[in-house]
Amino acid sequence: MSLSHTAAEYMLSDALLPDPSGSRAKGLRLELPSDRLLKFVTVGLPLFLVSLAFAREFSAGSQISCFSPTNFTGKQSAYVDTACWDSLIHHGFDTKGHAITKSLWALKVPVELASGCPWVPPCTAQRPLVSLTQVFPYALLVVAVLMYMPYLLWRYAAVPALHSDLLFIIDELDKSYNRSVRLVQHMRKVQQASANPERFWEEYERARRERYFEFPLLERYLTCKQRAHSLVIIYILRNLLLLLFLAATCLFLIFLHLNIFFQDEFSCSIRMGLLEAEPHIPPLIPCKLVFFSVFQLISLSVGGVYVLLIPVVIYNALQLCQWDKGLLSVYEMLPAFDLLSRKMLTCPVNDLNVILLFLRANISELTSFSRLSAVSAVRDASANKQDIDTVVDFMTLLAGLETTKPKH
Repeated sequence: MSLSHTAAEYMLSDALLPDPSGSRAKGLRLELPSDRLLKFVTVGLPLFLVSLAFAREFSAGSQISCFSPTNFTGKQSAYVDTACWDSLIHHGFDTKGHAITKSLWALKVPVELASGCPWVPPCTAQRPLVSLTQVFPYALLVVAVLMYMPYLLWRYAAVPALHSDLLFIIDELDKSYNRSVRLVQHMRKVQQASANPERFWEEYERARRERYFEFPLLERYLTCKQRAHSLVIIYILRNLLLLLFLAATCLFLIFLHLNIFFQDEFSCSIRMGLLEAEPHIPPLIPCKLVFFSVFQLISLSVGGVYVLLIPVVIYNALQLCQWDKGLLSVYEMLPAFDLLSRKMLTCPVNDLNVILLFLRANISELTSFSRLSAVSAVRDASANKQDIDTVVDFMTLLAGLETTKPKH
């Protein structure tokens, strides 16, 4: 046996991929990197800011500062702050002088508590008062839940099928590579034992024309996925829901700013109930919201980030409008694989294109891809590119068969 044949034998034996040492199921990424980033930001940002808002509320003490008359005692001034904080109703006058009221409803939600009155002795009997807690932080909690819903839709409606598809396709791609290498090994042995090199090459060309080298299971499976649309519908629905929730949140924050979030000062009235007939209590007391700048900063932060994320969501959806041909073009070197050149000419909005995106995200699990990429680089650098069409051709040349291949 010649030295070149011995070297080729060792080369081909090393070209085979080893069996995977562990299960690939645990290492698969079932979310695209951009989708994972969107989930982290859209859900995590409002939760983080809500925690800051609650920490600010519980640590800063009173959230309102009212300018009570000088003749009020300390207890009466504290009652004014509590009553105005509970009501959060602005009393004013329109252009014609008519009294109007405006509720700062977005900052409060009603909860009944008990309170006493420092002016009238019967008031100390703990009559129920409407105390209110902030609405805006809870609105951000609702936003975080809404932003998590598209992820839940994808996880329970698409991930099980996608997981099984990726496991099968990755396993078959690696097996197709190994089958091609074993085929080259067998061809090398047949060529060495052949007494008529011309006859060998004729049979080789005929086998290629009649597609005897093909392993059609994977190719037919991918062709079936090209006619399926369940994954792509769920993926588009996920992005549409996320886009809808982002736009709705931005519109909600714009509405708050236009109607409420520019009014940190308001006129409060405590002349109601038992205090309505008290002559020394002024009709309106000016108040200022201490926490107002914090809520403005939170709302601007959430709205600004969400506006920036809208183009990212649109880009994710538009990825399905074109084929990702880079990955499959490498595997077209295999003799059993020519889906790209023959069949991938239809509309790209189908399950196969979604699977290709996730194959790209799981390229580290695809061991044969790096091997074929290296072979493709050497093939592109070859001087006789017209003679190197598949991995069989390339490895046949490496095995030393080119010395006896007839010249055309």
